[in-house]
Amino acid sequence: MSLPGPVVAIVGPTASGKSSLADHVAVALGGEVVSVDSMQVYRGMDIGTAKTPLDQRLVPLHMVDVCDLGVDFSVQVFQAECRECIDGLLRRGTPPILCGGTGLYLDSVIDEMRFPSGEKGDDNRARYEKLLADEGPDALYSLLRERDPKSAEIIHPNNSRRVVRALELLDEGKSYAEHHEGLLCRKPHYDARIWAVAMDRDRLYRRIEQRVDLMVTSGLLDEVKALREQGLTKNSTAGQAIGYKEILDYLDGEVSLDGAVKLIKVRTRHYAKRQLSWLRRDGRAQWLDMDQIDADEAVKAIVDDYRAATHRAAEEE
Repeated sequence: MSLPGPVVAIVGPTASGKSSLADHVAVALGGEVVSVDSMQVYRGMDIGTAKTPLDQRLVPLHMVDVCDLGVDFSVQVFQAECRECIDGLLRRGTPPILCGGTGLYLDSVIDEMRFPSGEKGDDNRARYEKLLADEGPDALYSLLRERDPKSAEIIHPNNSRRVVRALELLDEGKSYAEHHEGLLCRKPHYDARIWAVAMDRDRLYRRIEQRVDLMVTSGLLDEVKALREQGLTKNSTAGQAIGYKEILDYLDGEVSLDGAVKLIKVRTRHYAKRQLSWLRRDGRAQWLDMDQIDADEAVKAIVDDYRAATHRAAEEE
């Protein structure tokens, strides 16, 4: 039985130009873009998550602005809603162009991945949430690192929701790291044509610094101020996003504005390294070396591959 699709996935580190590439591929194929980013789902988080502005989108952009700030929008929920979106596009004969840098969110959509049916929410959770509220995410993460170093290695320090879950699992005699290994079956759900954008590291880091500077001059501070008035906090999932957490720290008087901007740049570079490591471990992506080819050549490579895959699928029917 053939898999649904094909779908195109354009991935890579932050600031690598994948959003623009996805837009142009979608234009060439008559498709639409589906974001696979864990933070672009939140309404109002525009500048800091680098959402393509409405007036600059060449095609419709799906799976952005789908939930409010106070919602802990889990990967399980994302998987269900994103697949519904993709399936709808496929039924209309519209090629879905997935684009984003959150590896787990991409994998949850294109691969068969199962999740636990629920979370406990008992006295242990209340205790961990109190620790988070009283002492902040660093204290919570330190506790996990002390109790389960392997799980701490694969969870971002600012992902407090997942840190709490890992601590809950420890109380049940389970390790998040071992549980995480069982989530991914590596059985594809779609015929996904995965393309990863790459470039010289120094060039990427310069692009990251330029992007952060542009975010600041474009009004990131005002955006975070407005969102804080709407209820954004550092302990929420949305408030843990890079760029937002640091500005919230500045607004709380914990760091200077220059210090916050420097932290955003450093943490974004570290995030880019983790994104690349995720893709390399996966091993399925075809790499686009943007130091060797230009954007038009990259679009052509992706479009040609998609059309060949579509032709093969038609022959198999």
